Formats: sequence, C-alpha cells, structure tokens
Amino acid sequence: MSNENRPLCLTKPIVQRELPPGLPDLRMRLIRVLSKVWVNETELHYFFIDGPEAQREAVRKAFAEWKALPLGLKFTETTDRGSSEIRIAFDQADGSWSYVGRDLLGIPATETTMNFGWDLTDDYGHTTALHEIGHSLGLPHEHQNPFSGIVWDEDAVYKFFTGSPNFWTRAQTEQNVLHKFSQQEVDGSPWDPNSVMEYWFPAGLIVQPAQYSGGLEPAGGLSDQDKEWAKKFYPATTAAVTELKAFESKVLQLAAGQQADFAIVPEASQDCTIATFGTSDMVMVLFEDDGGSLRYLGGDDDSGTGLNAQLTTRLLAGRRYVVRLRLYWAGGNGTSSIMYW
Repeated sequence: MSNENRPLCLTKPIVQRELPPGLPDLRMRLIRVLSKVWVNETELHYFFIDGPEAQREAVRKAFAEWKALPLGLKFTETTDRGSSEIRIAFDQADGSWSYVGRDLLGIPATETTMNFGWDLTDDYGHTTALHEIGHSLGLPHEHQNPFSGIVWDEDAVYKFFTGSPNFWTRAQTEQNVLHKFSQQEVDGSPWDPNSVMEYWFPAGLIVQPAQYSGGLEPAGGLSDQDKEWAKKFYPATTAAVTELKAFESKVLQLAAGQQADFAIVPEASQDCTIATFGTSDMVMVLFEDDGGSLRYLGGDDDSGTGLNAQLTTRLLAGRRYVVRLRLYWAGGNGTSSIMYW
C-alpha cells in the first residue's frame, strides 16, 4: 500500500470529565493524566463481532505484543458480548477507530468500541492493530502532544484529510490532527515521532519542525517511548491483595498513581456499601471473581468532587470480589482509608 493510498485511524470523541473551577494545577493535572487509565491488573475482555479468522488472529497477535512488554493488564478473548469491554468489528466501510481507555465503560454492549477498516496482515495493518489497542489502553494521538512543537499548514491539512482515502469531515480532522491537548492532559513526555500512536504525514502539511516539512514516516510498531509509557502506568508487578472484612477499616498511604487491592468474601448475601474516607482523588473499581477471571461490576471516580468513592451493590455469600483503588491526588496528610459494610 503506497503512502498516497494509506488511510489513517480515528478516535471516537474523547469524553472529558467536568471538573469544578479553582482546583490547584497539580491536582487538576493528575486527574487529567490518569482519567483514561485503567486500574492496574484489570482484565480487559475483547469480543469479535465479525471478521475473517486471519484478521482476528492479527488482532490477537497485537494484544499479545502489548502484553509481552510486560504489562500489568490481562487481555482475554470472550464469546460473551455482554461481558466484554472491547467489541471489535471489521467493517471495511467504516475506517479504523477506537474509543479511548475508560471511555469504553460508557458504551452500551450493543455497540462496537473498535473497528478495523482494512487488512491487518501486512506491516501497516499490524501497526494499525497496535495503534487501536493503544487507544483502548488510554493513549491519545502522539502528534497532538502539546510538547511536539508542530506548526501545521491548516488549509493543507484539511484538504488532505477531507479527500481520498480518508474523506473525513473538518470536525474529524480538527479532533484527530489539529487539536492540541493541554499540558494538564498529558504526562509531560517529549514528542515521539516514531510512536505507534503517531500518524504518517505527506509533504506539505507540517511547517515546523522544518525537518518534517517533507513528510513524517514513523518507523512502525511500538517505539521505546511507547513501551516506557505503558510499563509506567501498567507495571507488571504482582500486587498484594489484602482481605477486607466487613466493618474493618484499612488505611491507605499511596502516592499519585499508586494502587491498593483488596479481596472481599462476604459471609452473607446482602446489599453492601464499599467506600473510601479522607481527602483524596481516587478511582475505585469492583470486580467479581468468575472462576479466576475478574469481571467488572462497577466503579466510582471521586476526582475533583470533594466527595469519596463509594459503591453500593449486592454481594453474594461465598463469592470472591476484588476492589482496586488507584490514587490520583492525595490531599491533606496523604492518608485515606477504605471500609465496607
């Protein structure tokens, strides 16, 4: 496939959570940077809606390559659409695209969350599969990094992307190319022109840096910086899981980005409330252990609210549940706690 005929990938609109005005810059930045990131050790289930076996196998290989970095995430193929977080189609008329990170949780199980619009069995297709999975892990497009220093010829960008083979709207071009994320939304890493999340661009679209005025062609595959980012947010460490008993408070002393995991095995079937206490911004996620596979039951993100993360749900006697807590920002003395009843 020549560059001239090589289509590019889209993201679905990224949902930005509304935060109250007046939050300190550091607190705001930590919330924004971690807003799309899963709690570590999450098991993401992917479901193939359709597609030939060769294309499915190409996607499986891309998941395996991300996992082998190694990552503290698990990717599990499932035949149960209703229990999947990632639902993959191969609609050749719909281009290649994905929702980003935890935005997946807001998409109904009846809808696709990732699509591949061209062959994945060549080198460019393999990079495409890695790219879309990168979005599902929470990675944005690299050329939208505010530290890139890219100056665009905007008229040329609109002309290129609204034409063949992409046929994007001006709004899609703005969202996926021209829009720069604020420095509060990214982790501060320098621009990586070889990132798997970087587009290729023909000559005439980039004005600065001048070295890319003749075009930008990433190397393909995962770059060293891609791998560093993924392992930073999803370290492959075996987290200690502490048992949490009813009415027992556990103190949490976590730094930004750190996590604590707890297991709950209720003695009686009843509606239970699981809650955090203290001044902090934290995401709490509850999973049910289904024969060794952790199924997502619910979550709460208290970031920026001045409240605490809390879930109320029915827990069944003798079943095992896992609660994962990931801290964004620790206010006050940096100490908080968790309890269920």
